[in-house]
Amino acid sequence: MQSRLLLAGQAVRPLLLMFPLGLFTMAVLFDLATVLGAPRLIGTLAYWNIVAGLVGGLVAALAAGVDAFGAHDPALARIAFISLLMDFGVLILFAVLTLMRFRDPDRAADPGLLLVELAGLLLAGFGAWYGGRFGDPYAPMVRLRSRRTVRA
Repeated sequence: MQSRLLLAGQAVRPLLLMFPLGLFTMAVLFDLATVLGAPRLIGTLAYWNIVAGLVGGLVAALAAGVDAFGAHDPALARIAFISLLMDFGVLILFAVLTLMRFRDPDRAADPGLLLVELAGLLLAGFGAWYGGRFGDPYAPMVRLRSRRTVRA
């Protein structure tokens, strides 16, 4: 979808979205290590990665909201709102996981929470793909793809 927030001609939302995705991915990897026997400190690092990912995710969701409410084409607005709902769903899921871990002094996750985190990470990845897959028709990669199909 065509973004309303631009920085040097590029959409801001994909730039902001990569930080929470990376932080959530590292949290899942840290929790996996904790479940497999790493020190409990690694679980605490995972907890703080989730907290930082939530802060970055809120900023990215605000940018997605600007894009969704600023879309003029109804089809692009629908895509933007579905992507925004997926973003907020992931943020709510990780916020609940953070609150559940708050009771543990080490903030470490058990195997059940790790599975829920993994499901949230998969949903976040799908949401990022969905928002980017139906992206700006004027983006350089879309133009490159359309030129290749014309030549073939």
